Amino acid sequence: MPINFQEVYAHIREIGLGARQRRQALDERRALARQLIEAFDGELDLLRAKVDAAKAADANLRCAVPLSEPLASSHPLPGAAIDAVLLAADGSQILPDRHAAVQFGLVNVGAIVMKSNSGAPPQVHTDSRLLFDHELYTETGSVTQDDIEFSRDIAERKKLLELAKDHTGTLIALTDGPVEIWGAKSADEGEYQRTLTEHKSILSQLQSRGAIVAGYVDKPGADLLVRLLELTRLDPDQMKDVRRQHPLRGVTDRWLFSGILKSRERSAVFALQSSSRVRYTGSLSLHFFYLNIGGERHPSIVRVEVPEWVAKDESKLDLLHAALIQQCQAMGARPYPYILHRAHEIAVVSFEEKRQIEQMLQAEQLRNDEELDSISAKQSAKNLAGRTRSK
Repeated sequence: MPINFQEVYAHIREIGLGARQRRQALDERRALARQLIEAFDGELDLLRAKVDAAKAADANLRCAVPLSEPLASSHPLPGAAIDAVLLAADGSQILPDRHAAVQFGLVNVGAIVMKSNSGAPPQVHTDSRLLFDHELYTETGSVTQDDIEFSRDIAERKKLLELAKDHTGTLIALTDGPVEIWGAKSADEGEYQRTLTEHKSILSQLQSRGAIVAGYVDKPGADLLVRLLELTRLDPDQMKDVRRQHPLRGVTDRWLFSGILKSRERSAVFALQSSSRVRYTGSLSLHFFYLNIGGERHPSIVRVEVPEWVAKDESKLDLLHAALIQQCQAMGARPYPYILHRAHEIAVVSFEEKRQIEQMLQAEQLRNDEELDSISAKQSAKNLAGRTRSK
């Protein structure tokens, strides 16, 4: 059945009728956010006390924690030349499909090494891990999408460490997304803890090599500083129910920092208050800053996550700042780190590649007299419908 556009359009009209009211409410909350950041810009002890009170009520609270700089601090682009080896890794996956004729999965990791100012061509690497038979099961059942994405994330970090061991000098190791890895909701707790321990070991080994580790979050959705500002509006009774209190709902960190950071500037460094704080401790504790990779007329705010050993080293922060701006400028009007873009291009698995793997598996099973399955009736009907629609 096609979409009922009449029903959808009626709802869209209702949305349009409320636009002026929503805009007015958002403008009022934005004005309040500006007032709060001005009022509490240097009140760091008070703000940290607010965070302590809030996390006592909600251990899963996610917000910024100020360190030693005023909230609205900014840092210009460092002028020093970049002399470093840049590493980046990204991953993609094929998920098992119970409607397909062959059950398999794949974790594909693409990585790239670039030596700044050397003139040497980038080094490209690909690791492809096929999942079949017993590898498609956990202790609690079949692997899920979350399980495979978790495996992909740790495989990216393993590849970065492997490449770091092959190079000397200053290393900058980048991934797309946060530094921390997220455990699958359906994952076995024991397996999650083992993988988390492995991830922390990888981070520690990168630290021992002096690497600058960072996670690049494009168009960030978490409003960590705004959440901190919201805490200043809560009285003790409201703090007990902090999860439901959002006096600045709709105001974003991206909007806030687009009015603070000039082109190519970075913000102050903040600690990250989240449930992961008990897992990533000491020199591995998570920090972040915001960076304006856009131009004067069109700011573009991204979040950069770093472990503590990077956050507390001004020279490492400066080098990371400069390297990210240089990488983003290489992409022209749509700024994004070139090295991460290339890692993604290397990692992505096409539909044709997936089909080839499926055919190779079927051929090998036939060659070894193994029983073959067939696609489901549902998938067969979809294929037929697809062929009909394509005419």
